[in-house]
Amino acid sequence: MASHKIGVIVDSFRVGVKEGIKKAKEVGADGIQLYAVRGEMDPDNLSQSARKELLKYIKDNGLVVSALCGDLGGHGFTIREDNKAKIEKSKRIMDLAKDLETNVVTTHIGVIPSDKNHERYKILQEACEELGDYADQVGAYFAIETGPELAATLKNFLDSLSSKGVRVNYDPANLVMVTGDDPVQGVYTLKDYIVHTHAKDGIMVQKSNPEFIYKCFAEGLPENFHLDDYFLEKPLGQGDVDFEAYIKALKDIGYYGFLTIEREVGENPEKDIREAVQFLKKII
Repeated sequence: MASHKIGVIVDSFRVGVKEGIKKAKEVGADGIQLYAVRGEMDPDNLSQSARKELLKYIKDNGLVVSALCGDLGGHGFTIREDNKAKIEKSKRIMDLAKDLETNVVTTHIGVIPSDKNHERYKILQEACEELGDYADQVGAYFAIETGPELAATLKNFLDSLSSKGVRVNYDPANLVMVTGDDPVQGVYTLKDYIVHTHAKDGIMVQKSNPEFIYKCFAEGLPENFHLDDYFLEKPLGQGDVDFEAYIKALKDIGYYGFLTIEREVGENPEKDIREAVQFLKKII
């Protein structure tokens, strides 16, 4: 019988790549997701021999790579003059993904407007068409993470692309915390596009403007503005994501890939991740 695999974002341990890989094994994960944007995991800093050595280390710990995170920060791909460099960097991250035997690169592209005539919509389409074409060429997926817009808006955007290489990294907590969208129904909405998921939980404290929230992530927080006045990330099972219904929905659409635990806050991430692995194993 098919069953989901459990992954962990190595960076959530906050201990470095190799130590994080060891901890992922210790907590009982099947795989890992790695940030691959800067530092030791920047594609420009990893020779072919270093890539082979890293992959061997991962395999020696009994793990596989579920995906790479290629989030370049800032405003994503919404500023046309910045996109040439960002697209080339994203292509190199896809190359690295293939060398590490995964075909998924996840990222935030910026807030997709609901109005298809918005100039930003066109800019995002242009960038994603090029990235999707490259993904098709190398046998990879460039997966947009849910969160800044409603699931229906993301689906309409994906439907507008000619490439099949742009897909979805489904993060249920982002929908709960920022847009207030239903994370279970969103699975059915995006069923044709989901290639990777995050296991994350959270609550919305009060309604916010997603455009403003993601501008804060890109440019920094204004004085006296606190994100936790609007939403809070929680350990799995302590937020408003109904994980039993969420995982049932994933099964309903035939997704049996990775549920990759992401823990971006908290004083003891290793404890939270270990408990999250056990929480997921009970459900799946």
